[in-house]
Amino acid sequence: MINGFLLGIIAITSLIAAVFFLKYWKRTEDFLFLAFALAFAIEAVNRTAILFVEHPNEGSPWIYVVRLCAFLIILIAIIRKNYSSSR
Repeated sequence: MINGFLLGIIAITSLIAAVFFLKYWKRTEDFLFLAFALAFAIEAVNRTAILFVEHPNEGSPWIYVVRLCAFLIILIAIIRKNYSSSR
């Protein structure tokens, strides 16, 4: 029961972070903020999906594939920002 509670807290804080970054993206239209918003939203959905699995397994490869996609979005945004500012 406590695991579900903690997963819920992580999911809602990830969603709050996504909304926070989305607000800054609307203000600046910087792709990096959009990437962070998308990554945190993916993480929130991922944590919420774990709540609805009958026998959750944190060691499942699919959970890490989703997390890898979220981190790759951030990495691509950082690389894009660094290369666009240097030119």
